[in-house]
Amino acid sequence: MRSASLIALASMATVYFIDWAQAVLMPLVVAVLISYALDPLVSPFDRIKVPRPLGAGVVVTALLAVMVSASIPLQREAVAMLDKVPVAINKFQRSAASAPPKEEGIIEKAQAAAKEIEASASDSKPKTPGVTPVQIVRKPFDVKEYLMGGASSALVLVSQSFSALLLVYFLLAVGKLYRRKVVRISGPSFGRMRKAARIMDDFHHQVRSFLFVMLLSAIFVGAFTWLAFLILGVEQAGLWGVLAGIASGIPYLGPFLVLLGTGIAAFLQFGTLDMAFIVAGTSLVVTSIQGYLLTPWLTSHLSSLNPVAIFVGLSFWGWLWGPVGLIIATPMLMVIKSLCDHVTNLRPLGELLGK
Repeated sequence: MRSASLIALASMATVYFIDWAQAVLMPLVVAVLISYALDPLVSPFDRIKVPRPLGAGVVVTALLAVMVSASIPLQREAVAMLDKVPVAINKFQRSAASAPPKEEGIIEKAQAAAKEIEASASDSKPKTPGVTPVQIVRKPFDVKEYLMGGASSALVLVSQSFSALLLVYFLLAVGKLYRRKVVRISGPSFGRMRKAARIMDDFHHQVRSFLFVMLLSAIFVGAFTWLAFLILGVEQAGLWGVLAGIASGIPYLGPFLVLLGTGIAAFLQFGTLDMAFIVAGTSLVVTSIQGYLLTPWLTSHLSSLNPVAIFVGLSFWGWLWGPVGLIIATPMLMVIKSLCDHVTNLRPLGELLGK
């Protein structure tokens, strides 16, 4: 009994930790990464004696303006794609209705046999006089409840995005304040302060190098996907290029979703499985070159992590934070590895993470 209560308490603590990590830590980590990427854009304002809070506000506002202006043509392409979905569904239903009946497969035969066994078992049960049989009726699909659940999830996502945006502004506004505080706290000896400064410099270098690799990979995937789809005659090729470039930053999950989405879109547009496989295969080739050649080659020059450590980190952070966890897993491992290399007591862990 005691062990069962301990297991229940541990499961409740795990759920609470995951919820707390998603609500508090995830916006903080994302904001830190974005602030590292935008800090070189704010630094020129310091050289011309513009107050850093003002320069940070200009950069964040300009970034939002660019994102909104770039999303307008993509929104038109997305609306045009969604308008064709009902037509494609009706066409698919008509073709399915006119198709000749096919012979039952193994799964259909197994389902029919299971239903017959269930019916015979229910008939063979003794019936008690005066007892009304109870039949469990499944609750029908409630569209309103589904939309309300989706609306609450969207509201949480919007609130977390807004929190991350505010954190980005404040981190850019304070500049190197926390870096100086960490160096000051590590004192009082000059050697410890210099070591802390080296660790912070290494953190900056690792994170910015990772963001540079991510940017190059996204540009490569987006440009080549757009060109390939343009040659194949795929509609909304520009939209698919942008989506593929963004999804390339999510290891494993992003390329798979692009592969699935482009295959379905090609089948709906061309109406043949051959073109669906060609378009999806083209997307797979581009993302495979990026995932197995370009990104590992660039990362190998910037990091000393071994593939097993990267895979375990992706699995853990993906389980904890979903797609966002997959994005930040590699820079988190790079920072942890850098910290372990500089701290004597943590060097065994750094040796496990290294090549």
